[in-house]
Amino acid sequence: MLIKRDFYINGQWTAPATPRDCEVIDPSTEDACAIISLGSETDTNAAVAAAKAAFPAWAATPPAERRAVVVRILEQYEARKEDLARAIAIEMGAPLQFSRDEQAPCLPWHLTNFLTAFDQIEWIRPLGPQAPMTRIALQPIGVVGLITPWNWPMNQIALKVIPALLAGCTCVLKPSEESPLNAMIFAEFCHDAGVPPGVFNLVNGDGAGVGTQLSTHPDVEMISFTGSTRAGRAISKAAADTLKRVTLELGGKGANLIFADADDRAVERGVRHMMANSGQSCNAPSRMLVERPVYERAVTIAAEVANGIKVGSAHDEGNHIGPVVNKRQWDQIQGYIEKGISEGARLVAGGPGLPEGFNRGFYVKPTVFADVDPGMTIEREEIFGPVLSIIPFDTEAEAVQIANNTPYGLTNYVQTQDGARRNRLAVQLQAGMVEMNGKSRGAGAFFGGVKASGRAREGGVWGIEEFLESKAISGWDASQDMAAE
Repeated sequence: MLIKRDFYINGQWTAPATPRDCEVIDPSTEDACAIISLGSETDTNAAVAAAKAAFPAWAATPPAERRAVVVRILEQYEARKEDLARAIAIEMGAPLQFSRDEQAPCLPWHLTNFLTAFDQIEWIRPLGPQAPMTRIALQPIGVVGLITPWNWPMNQIALKVIPALLAGCTCVLKPSEESPLNAMIFAEFCHDAGVPPGVFNLVNGDGAGVGTQLSTHPDVEMISFTGSTRAGRAISKAAADTLKRVTLELGGKGANLIFADADDRAVERGVRHMMANSGQSCNAPSRMLVERPVYERAVTIAAEVANGIKVGSAHDEGNHIGPVVNKRQWDQIQGYIEKGISEGARLVAGGPGLPEGFNRGFYVKPTVFADVDPGMTIEREEIFGPVLSIIPFDTEAEAVQIANNTPYGLTNYVQTQDGARRNRLAVQLQAGMVEMNGKSRGAGAFFGGVKASGRAREGGVWGIEEFLESKAISGWDASQDMAAE
């Protein structure tokens, strides 16, 4: 078992002020795989103080030097990416192949895209020809608190820490106590890459403790949080008294609109997307809306695909889905499956209980419900597990109405060969992101939603700008610009 009680504060690994042990549970086995410590207010204050002291020098560091530090983090990843993938597999249950191919590589993907965006930023730019002596300057906001989730742990660390460092901010990271091991490896990347002491700090803890302490701390200028909508509301309230900036990336209940002219792989693609990461993705297409003429065929395909998805240990090689993260999550998902049955939805794949052959581990059968009525619990609430709801529709207007009738607005999906319809729906659907015909968003596009999904814009130039303040300056001497060149 790993013993990882220390925190990374001011450039060194530091013992907790008051040890408070917390077991990290391997969801594949239900056994403890590591022991960490949950931080106290003393630990949080020490990390914030280190970040505050380091901020002036880091903010004044030339952009090219900050860029070079981030490039060195990428070099550390390349040297230790297998360690990172294995940590994610053991702590949150993503199978090894999925951890290697999808989870761990989120770091180089986002880092590279951030570098491309960073090179395009004008730190001081003219307002416009109508105001030749006015400039707009972009400057780092200050010390930032970063609170990341367990389901895509390295993805969210990359989307927060990397742009914060590039922007010139100093930061305190609180990863999920469910999946802290990958974050501690990332701290080692930062240390070995030469991130100056105090610029990056890590304190493990829970939301009620370190999360609240960061959210209320007067020296923290910004909180960037990814997690549940419930927790996002609590963080917003906690941060209100200090008037800090709060950016939130929260839950989702994605609708996948499949029309009769969709390509032959549309249904299968939607089911596999839903079941990936054991359904533990906020942008999962958990509601499949199918045009009536192809509805029954879609239900048959969805059931066949779900029944063919293998479930197995995160430690095993191969292409399968792993367990969900913990017993609480497993119990909640089982409750939703039972609710779907009791409310009259038609169960066509999966169902309650452990998959055949398992008596330990938090495994869930890939489950598909058909004939789900709008307003049913499984249609309305975020399940965060491998459970798909299929809903028929007759008209395009009806599909839009069903898709938009949710508190959430993260990602919606459209499958149709009609280009005019795709464009029309992309505008009408209430979501921060719309993906159509299986095409992923391009490199440098942001990730973020609307409504109860939060309004963060993570990734690309938007992701860096979230950590910057804009300043309007009048009376600028433009002749000095040329002199500086």
